[in-house]
Amino acid sequence: MAYLDNIAVFVRVVELGNLSAAGRDMRISPAVASNRIKELEKHLGVRLFNRTTRQLMPTEHGTVFYTGAKHVLEAITEAEAAVAALSGQPRGTIKVTAPLGLGRRLIASGIPDFHDKYPDIEVRLRLSDHNVDIMKEGIDVAFRLGIIEDSSLRMRGIMECERVLVAAPKYLEARGEPAEPQELIGKRHDCLMLRYAGTREYVWTLQTPSGPQKFEVHGPYDTDDGDVLTGWALSGRGIINKPRFEVEPFIRDQRLKVILAKTPPTPVQLAAVYPHKKLQDPKVRLLLDFMADRCQRLIKDILAGK
Repeated sequence: MAYLDNIAVFVRVVELGNLSAAGRDMRISPAVASNRIKELEKHLGVRLFNRTTRQLMPTEHGTVFYTGAKHVLEAITEAEAAVAALSGQPRGTIKVTAPLGLGRRLIASGIPDFHDKYPDIEVRLRLSDHNVDIMKEGIDVAFRLGIIEDSSLRMRGIMECERVLVAAPKYLEARGEPAEPQELIGKRHDCLMLRYAGTREYVWTLQTPSGPQKFEVHGPYDTDDGDVLTGWALSGRGIINKPRFEVEPFIRDQRLKVILAKTPPTPVQLAAVYPHKKLQDPKVRLLLDFMADRCQRLIKDILAGK
């Protein structure tokens, strides 16, 4: 097992580029990660990395070994999943990621319940509004809101979520409530955007009588945190485009008001995405089933005011 552990550390160092990131990912110290790489190099009799001040780059030997090592680890994972399926006792670790708002409201609170039901399965949850590279980060399941464009991933749709444009009464009193979508641009409304490296949503797509139409809106500032965006809107700083379930409590208590209700944003798909081979793993299937049912139920409760 020590040799396999060394191989696993080596693979993560190659994928993440440095010992510290690989150590964090595997819950070991950089010193331990370094020692495992040295043990592997001693066993193979070759140098696996060229070391620079910032990054470890695989040597020619390292690149060749990485390809084979990756296949070995995948084969072991598949074999373990097959045994778990036969025994009916899934076990192991699942790495999960989700956007901040979705993760806090729907996913995080369900992790302890899932573990209570399946105590042999550990879950590592990472919340981020950034576009996480699932393959590079070794993620098993990612919950996402939006269009999934990566053809190397499989998707399980959970539900279609209504989106709304909302603003605080304070903002609408000061700037006026837009009567039609064109006024968002023509009257230079402060449209606050969720932006981060790799994002594609620099426009708002609204449902108009002539079909979906894109509007290149503008705002004085943006953020990579969806909850910060909501906070700005609540303080009267502008208009935001959000899934309704995320802002429904504020709409209900009249701290935010829905605008342009006749031309709302296009709905957004809530989905789980995962690498192609992961669905063969019974613990991943169990998590997908559990969270899909939970998300559907909680969103319906939120929209019903429960």
